[in-house]
Amino acid sequence: MNPEINKVAVLLTCHNRKDKTLACLRHLYASKDVCPYPFEMQVYLTDDGSIDGTSYAIEKDFPEIIILPGNGSLFWAGGMRNSWNEAHKKEYHAFLLLNDDTMVDMSCFDQIFETHEYSIKTYGMAGIYIGSVRNPKTGEFTYGGRNLKNKWTFETQKIFPDGTIEECQLGNANIMFVTHSVVDTLGIFNAKYIHRKADYDYTLRALEQKIPVLVCPEYCGSCIFDYVFPNIKKMNLKERMTYLKSPKGIEFSAYMYFMKRFFPWRAPFVFISLWLKTLLPNVILPPNKAV
Repeated sequence: MNPEINKVAVLLTCHNRKDKTLACLRHLYASKDVCPYPFEMQVYLTDDGSIDGTSYAIEKDFPEIIILPGNGSLFWAGGMRNSWNEAHKKEYHAFLLLNDDTMVDMSCFDQIFETHEYSIKTYGMAGIYIGSVRNPKTGEFTYGGRNLKNKWTFETQKIFPDGTIEECQLGNANIMFVTHSVVDTLGIFNAKYIHRKADYDYTLRALEQKIPVLVCPEYCGSCIFDYVFPNIKKMNLKERMTYLKSPKGIEFSAYMYFMKRFFPWRAPFVFISLWLKTLLPNVILPPNKAV
């Protein structure tokens, strides 16, 4: 392992899913324990207003973890920023962003450090390393790295781990390893994002600065894709407006910022499309399309 990576801060946020959060942490420490490369690890976890006893359970089982309280309005991107801001007050060589519903494999850190060595040798610099995850029951890819197939339609191509380290444009932060030099250049997640798109924004900004964004050679963990897209045709106008603006929905302002920032030619059409789908879903959406 490159000697510069010997102090790692792990960043998480959680809200009312105690069992998943505890399982995630158990997998994290188990992977660290079997990693052949010695390094120090400190976990920073933002508990965004959980009322299910998550913080108490973590304090009991993992007293070394730094728990940061939230008020329930941080959501994913805000909670991750909160953890990152606190960790950034100290000197770490890298930051591991980890979703609390992601169970890392025992080889996770091995994969990350292999990718780091490859980045140093190939690009002459450290970068961002994406760990792909799959459905634990089916083995199907759920989150990881993607490349854009069509910038106009925002169609993407999944990067399936095949034993080689590959470049990517868009990376999910279910498992995202960010080296310190990257943070020196980019800072942390953009405050424009409340819930989604902060990770895609980060990897696209990295590419603008010629920072390598690489997908680890093998799967690094497991996570179920359990988001259910709502049928907006069955919503009344007030519910559709809420969905458009909500962080758990479209998050309209952040989504438009993302489009204007990286795909400005597409932004006007996205703006019109989102409003038409919100105001006239039964007219605009085809019969078999619900969102």
